[in-house]
Amino acid sequence: MDPALQLACDFIARPSVTPEDGGCQALLAERLQKLGFSIQLLPFGKVSNLWARLGTQSPLLVFVGHTDVVPTGPLDSWSSPPFHPSIRDGVLYGRGAADMKSSIAAFTVASENFIKTQTNFSGSIAFLITSDEEGPATDGTCRVMDWLAASGEQIDYCIVGEPSSNLATGDVLKVGRRGSLGGELLIHGKQGHVAYPLLAENPIHRFTAALQDLITTVWDEGDAAFPQTTLQFSNLQSGTGAGNVIPGELSASFNLRYSTAVTADELEQRVTAILDQHQLRYTLQWIRPAQPFLTRKGALLAASQAAITECMGFVPKMSTSGGTSDGRFVAPTGAEVIELGPVNATIHQINENIPATAPDELATIYQRILEKVLPPG
Repeated sequence: MDPALQLACDFIARPSVTPEDGGCQALLAERLQKLGFSIQLLPFGKVSNLWARLGTQSPLLVFVGHTDVVPTGPLDSWSSPPFHPSIRDGVLYGRGAADMKSSIAAFTVASENFIKTQTNFSGSIAFLITSDEEGPATDGTCRVMDWLAASGEQIDYCIVGEPSSNLATGDVLKVGRRGSLGGELLIHGKQGHVAYPLLAENPIHRFTAALQDLITTVWDEGDAAFPQTTLQFSNLQSGTGAGNVIPGELSASFNLRYSTAVTADELEQRVTAILDQHQLRYTLQWIRPAQPFLTRKGALLAASQAAITECMGFVPKMSTSGGTSDGRFVAPTGAEVIELGPVNATIHQINENIPATAPDELATIYQRILEKVLPPG
């Protein structure tokens, strides 16, 4: 079995439903120590984090990833046990195969091969691995980044191993992500009898016009890298359960996915202005902001494009699609950030899988990137 595929299987065999790590980071640390990496274990709360670095010189290239996975769902719906990696007809099955234990395996094998062949390279290599990406993401990469800042560490290049590809390994290269801004809205009314509406204030009726304005507002036009900002309501709740009672309040959850053409502060102000325009009585709590980021150009992006073309025979498509990733915690430091991983067609699904060739294809691409951005000193 190819080395990255074997290591991916070893990781998958360790159950690690978020925020558990399942021993994956211990296995990784053992491999990296043999290469001369210094290891820092950084537990925060129930979350396991690993920082490993080889070298002291700049530029510093960091592989970012997570060992936690989402829950399996019904076990009897899987064609094989989710934490018993299975290879059938050239396909690797198992929870974390795509998201993203295969990428971590490829990071490792690429580094091993690079170090064996490039004993005098310029710069440094590091791994930042967490078990808190699929969960709240409060004690993972963001906490490690705070620790790195306090330690004076500066990341120059960052490769996030999220499953970025569409049909073949490397056919899509993520160069950024939209921001995410959530809101929990409570519209205050006055409960009463449906037969006496003048003695009550129906929050459902009051909110209707504002809701229409919120969902039809054009927040921006986007740009060449990002689609325009969108707002989606994911939950609306009201009522007491009785058909003859006007409810006293309405709760709503919504999320804005936004581009670099607008800021979170601007979006908050515009949403609030719409609510105020309709003279609503409300409470609004903003939650889990994630800033958008974009790598428009740079040495890492150029090296990644060239490496994919050389190794896979095609030019990758640049994209900023999808949700958020831990790249959002690294990009504000000024680092170049790209996301490159396996095909994402089955992430978070029953029977999660990727082509069995993908881990070693990724390892080859990652190694080529290392050779380009960390040449002989």
